[in-house]
Amino acid sequence: MASNKNIQSRLDFSLIFILLLLFLASCIAIYSAQTTGQYKDNFLIKQILWYIASTGIIAAVITLDSEQLRKLTWYVYGFGLFLLAFLIIAPSSIAPVINGAKSWYKVPAMGSLQPSEFVKVFIILALARIIDEHHQKNRVKTLKTDFWLLVKIGIVTFIPLLLVMQQPDLGTSLVFIAIMVGMIFISGISWKILTPIFGFGIMLISTIFYFVLAKPEILEKYLGVKEYQFGRIYSWLDPYNYQSTTGFQLTKSLLAIGSGETAGKGYGTREVYLPESHTDFIFTVIGEQFGFIGASVVISLFFLLIYHITKVGMGTKNQYNSYICVGVISMITFHVFQNIGMTIGLLPITGIPLPFVSYGGSSLWGNMLAISLIFSIRYHYKKYMFASSD
Repeated sequence: MASNKNIQSRLDFSLIFILLLLFLASCIAIYSAQTTGQYKDNFLIKQILWYIASTGIIAAVITLDSEQLRKLTWYVYGFGLFLLAFLIIAPSSIAPVINGAKSWYKVPAMGSLQPSEFVKVFIILALARIIDEHHQKNRVKTLKTDFWLLVKIGIVTFIPLLLVMQQPDLGTSLVFIAIMVGMIFISGISWKILTPIFGFGIMLISTIFYFVLAKPEILEKYLGVKEYQFGRIYSWLDPYNYQSTTGFQLTKSLLAIGSGETAGKGYGTREVYLPESHTDFIFTVIGEQFGFIGASVVISLFFLLIYHITKVGMGTKNQYNSYICVGVISMITFHVFQNIGMTIGLLPITGIPLPFVSYGGSSLWGNMLAISLIFSIRYHYKKYMFASSD
């Protein structure tokens, strides 16, 4: 059995320190957010308990090396698909509809659990294994082998994506796509294949936006899409014209962050009322009370986190682990940019939480599960340093 000194030398204390700072930021922001009259629960205590419980996730995963993770991949991926599929047919007593979406399981003594948060990590493991094994079997790259790899990546991603869209949950679906795109970029697939695909995707999105903004009646006539269903896009582009309805959160978010100015109004000083500010809009609490300086500190913590994961991925000679790091970076980066972007009006509101800071057990545990993979890679790092490059 490894000595305590040996175990400590293999722990990633830099990553622990970054997570500790994000934990403190979360506690400070949630404690202030829950002081408004609309809340009765003590979200801070629950968040602390979820953080404590998440250390168990790290402790369990850190002992698994790359080969063990590889063997478990299809089991956890299949289990994730089962949880997503069962949500569709589960009775409301087990899977209630919350805010128009059937995305959570009701768990006694815990509240609700959102399986899609964990499926994000299962997708990362599955794609990492697919890419790694594909390159091991196909030493000679051709357009045919690259295209087949792209097909496999697409199948693994779109099966859970379609299940999540049934809930419906657009935000999580976008995270799945972000993970897939990030993994495709480092998969080595020829740009002769990727360029027309991404070009077509950009053109398709641009065309849809054009019809949504200029000719919504055509979409309604031929696709059966109602104009009111584009309210989130309209309120994003012109929030003040919809501030009494779909633009309410965005206008209040802009007001809160803008009123914080450079140094903020001071901790505990909240003058702008914003519903659910402890979850998806936690960044508005930080911006209002700590201003540009406080918001910049939080953003810097995420840059440090992503930079550290990048270093871990570049430091291991195990390609499978490197692919895992890329998947985790893609997931966290998209979460951060989308969440902060939607609070300042740069991106549409999708209901994506700010990793490690927003209140929520499922979100926190899903992110901690992803980070535990990084802890595992770093824990077994010495072995990979002296591994062969074959």
